[in-house]
Amino acid sequence: MTWPTPVNSQITDAVTQSNVKVVGEAPAMALGTIYQTMAHSTGILFENSVAAAQQQNALSQAAANQGVMQIYSLDTTATAGASEKIGQTGVADNMTGLLTVLNAFKQRPPAGSI
Repeated sequence: MTWPTPVNSQITDAVTQSNVKVVGEAPAMALGTIYQTMAHSTGILFENSVAAAQQQNALSQAAANQGVMQIYSLDTTATAGASEKIGQTGVADNMTGLLTVLNAFKQRPPAGSI
């Protein structure tokens, strides 16, 4: 203290010590605030992640439901016809078609020789 003051020296020492204490604790308080903010942000991140997963699950269930509804709404005869057409496009059908084409190009005997 540079001047003599009318305030008791014990009071000025107590105020000085309080100021030093506040200045000394400031970095720890700031770091604590940062940790709290990061924890809160991480919690919100996980909440948003769970909400997005729930929404995706609801969408996939709705899409599956729509697909099943479309399958059940088809006419049975039309479904059978489509299944038959799909079933006939196998290797055996292709081989039969190829044999027909080859037979068409086969040389025919001259007329009157049979």
